[in-house]
Amino acid sequence: SVQLAESGGGSVQAGESLRLACTVSGLPLNARNVGWYRQVPGDACRWVSRIDRDGSLHYADSAKGRFAISQDNIKNAVYLEMRALKPEDTAVYYCAAGDMVGTWLGSCRAYPGNTWGQGTQVTVSS
Repeated sequence: SVQLAESGGGSVQAGESLRLACTVSGLPLNARNVGWYRQVPGDACRWVSRIDRDGSLHYADSAKGRFAISQDNIKNAVYLEMRALKPEDTAVYYCAAGDMVGTWLGSCRAYPGNTWGQGTQVTVSS
């Protein structure tokens, strides 16, 4: 079965950086697009970035210029490098295999068609 596991979240001060990792098992990275999403309790699930099967990179406006997505085909992992973090970046971050972009009004992990990890908390203090 396909499984995704996030790591690397934590608590940082505004302006600092974090690197999130998504380890993928049961699925080669060239088989599906893999994206990062985030959700604050009570708010929508929001797409952050995606790396496609062909290696093309995509970012939401909130991530452009500050976040960078990459992958390691040997480790079968996808990373999200986040710099110049802001308090409004505080959320649970999820990785998922699938194509969702934009926003989803429900819980991220309830979005059909994506295979989700459990999430990792990122907290940015001012």
